[in-house]
Amino acid sequence: SQHDSVFWSGRGEGRRREGGCFPAKNGSICIKANAQSCGECIQVSEICGWCTDEKFLSEGESKSARCDDVTYLKKKDCKNIEDPRGSTEITQNKDVTVRNKDGNVKLKPEEITQIQPQKLKVTLRSGEPQTFDLKFKRAEDYPIDLYYLMDLSFSMKDDLENVKNLGTDLMREMREITSDFRIGFGSFVEKTVMPYISTTPARLINPCSNNENCTSPFSYKNVLKLTSNGDRFNQLVSQQQISGNLDSPEGGFDAIMQVAVCEVSQIGWRNVTRLLVFSTDAGFHFAGDGKLGGIVLPNDGKCHLENNVYSMSHYYDYPSIAHLVQKLSDHNIQTIFAVTEEFQPVYQELKNLIPKSAVGTLSSNSSNVIKLIIDAYNSLSSEVILENSKLPEGVSISYKAFCKNGVRGTEDNGRKCTNISIGDEVSFKISIESQKCPSGGKPEVITVKPLGFNEEVAIELNFICDCECAKKGEPNSPKCHGGNGIFECGACKCNEGRIGRECECSKDEVRSDDLDANCRKPNSTDICSNNGECLCGTCECKKRENPAEVYSGKYCECDNFNCDRSGNLLCGGHGRCECRKCICDTNYTGNACECSLDESTCLAKNGQLCNGRGKCECGICKCEDPKFQGPTCEVCPTCPGVCTEHKDCVQCRAFGDGEKKEMCQKECSYFNLIKVKDRKDLPQPTDQSFPLTHCKEKDANDCWFYYTYAITKNSTKEVFVVEKLDCPSGPDIIPIVAGVVAGIVLIGLALLLIWKLLMIIHDRREFAKFEKEKMNAKWDTGENPIYKSAVTTVINPKYEGK
Repeated sequence: SQHDSVFWSGRGEGRRREGGCFPAKNGSICIKANAQSCGECIQVSEICGWCTDEKFLSEGESKSARCDDVTYLKKKDCKNIEDPRGSTEITQNKDVTVRNKDGNVKLKPEEITQIQPQKLKVTLRSGEPQTFDLKFKRAEDYPIDLYYLMDLSFSMKDDLENVKNLGTDLMREMREITSDFRIGFGSFVEKTVMPYISTTPARLINPCSNNENCTSPFSYKNVLKLTSNGDRFNQLVSQQQISGNLDSPEGGFDAIMQVAVCEVSQIGWRNVTRLLVFSTDAGFHFAGDGKLGGIVLPNDGKCHLENNVYSMSHYYDYPSIAHLVQKLSDHNIQTIFAVTEEFQPVYQELKNLIPKSAVGTLSSNSSNVIKLIIDAYNSLSSEVILENSKLPEGVSISYKAFCKNGVRGTEDNGRKCTNISIGDEVSFKISIESQKCPSGGKPEVITVKPLGFNEEVAIELNFICDCECAKKGEPNSPKCHGGNGIFECGACKCNEGRIGRECECSKDEVRSDDLDANCRKPNSTDICSNNGECLCGTCECKKRENPAEVYSGKYCECDNFNCDRSGNLLCGGHGRCECRKCICDTNYTGNACECSLDESTCLAKNGQLCNGRGKCECGICKCEDPKFQGPTCEVCPTCPGVCTEHKDCVQCRAFGDGEKKEMCQKECSYFNLIKVKDRKDLPQPTDQSFPLTHCKEKDANDCWFYYTYAITKNSTKEVFVVEKLDCPSGPDIIPIVAGVVAGIVLIGLALLLIWKLLMIIHDRREFAKFEKEKMNAKWDTGENPIYKSAVTTVINPKYEGK
């Protein structure tokens, strides 16, 4: 065996102050619990500890102040702290089996290990999870028991013929998977009461019509218990006969229940892979349907086989689906529903409700049953799903899967791995946590196992419900006001009816005026400043809704939530609230720690505080000149710009000209002027460690002058100016006049030429038109009404040409 311990804790921080305590956010949960003993304290949270020093409490502090965050207790100089931790111990850790079916050594099923470890002992403290690793490896050549449960109603007649040789054929196929295979056979029809079957004497003997030779109806019959003799399977199945019933749904659920619960003696299940093949071409009856036959007693989930026949079908109702799921899971049976295509949707829905089950499509005559079984087995065995037994109250468990090819699963997917082949190894990280100590605190045993497998991990849960120091307690101790309590873990645990740090008060005396006087501040009438109760002359401060907010002090006069705020944050988010006053962090000041002493936020681009135009207050620039704005007084919306602002002064000092030449000495002496010969001699930005501005301005004579303006790190203003103005030269008149005259002449000639060219084109078009009309003219004199011929011709009508 090996031993593993996992420890985890979270710590808060806190401070101690005269007259009260101020826990950090994490530690406040311990204070809020108001624990009166060490056992109560360690149940609050895994971060809480109990100080056992007798003189730990100062005046006015309640006994519950012993329970706080461990780090905070250390800061309060507590020497002895009870802070028990949980642990995980592996007590049985047999390695998973590496086995080859072709090997010489044949192991018994109980000698094969597929899950590791097998037993653990886990000690839990409230709120502290304990984690361990679980390993699963599919063993090669693992034994298989397969029970074939067949519907023998009349519609399955042709299917029975194909199943008669199933034994030897399936044996042969399964030898490719395992060398240790057993097969069994059972059949079912329906409950033997009306209205499921006909109860007339003739129909009870032969329920089939059309002269078919059928056997009497029955609910479930175990024909052959699990055997490795395939020939025996064929022989017995060949002797089976079809039966019949009246309604379409069958009593298959009755049969499944009996196959599951009649484990060893009747069915012969071993602690190996258990497969149940359920073959039918119809639906199923379930809980409640028995009322049709006057059966109202719920199924008891027990074995009732007499001479291998279910004898209580007329007495108990069909089992419910949930009942079947429980029994199949308890007995590690994986179900394969071999059904016809018509009922696929129904059994697919049933498969979703039954873990580790599969559905295959059965041909109309069951000719494909062997392939269906092999495929379904491969599908079921390639998936491992972990489940756990019922957990004690307050205990939770979580899984994280580490599957093949780096696939990881969490939450619901953390329980399973898919696509697992023989010999593959997967692991799970399992975390168990208790939120409270169960009543009695006795050890509990839970199990974690992969569905469909007989192996499991047994986990013994032990709970830390009290501190070790409590075992050394002194009953009726004189330290507890004359024996009114048990002195344990540095404090008094009062007897029933007694209260106070030393059990000095009876619950009936807590309202006396004499005791209340000790709970009032001098010159005040308020008991515990109206922020608490006076118990045995000591103020017990109220608890706030927010555990991070606490009242404190001898008279509950202090709190850590009524300090000044800035930006809607207590103490501006830059300090802590102690007794209604802000204690600021380094580099902050002010009533609400709103004022930062860090001046880096006030530095302008030129390295000056507030650009030399203001003061840095609380990390923010206050600009002296109202026209400058921005976080560093660099923005001036109404300013003309650096170049325009200094143009007149630069012009008057460098060239003795400009609008300010009369007042130059008075108004323009605020910068150092340095003249350079050429523009290339002006300083460049890369030459300086401070920003500068290049300027180009024009004077009244349209001459350009160039300069740079900069403020150095020592606040000196420097102006570099090119000493020579860049003025434009005057125009040359003669070429301009000649050019204008020549232009006018050329333009005139061009216009004349264009006019002449247009006239020539027009004339030629008119002449061509005339010529065309002339050619087309035809003069016909006979038709001219004006023309009169000079000759008159007379024809003699008697003249015949002789």
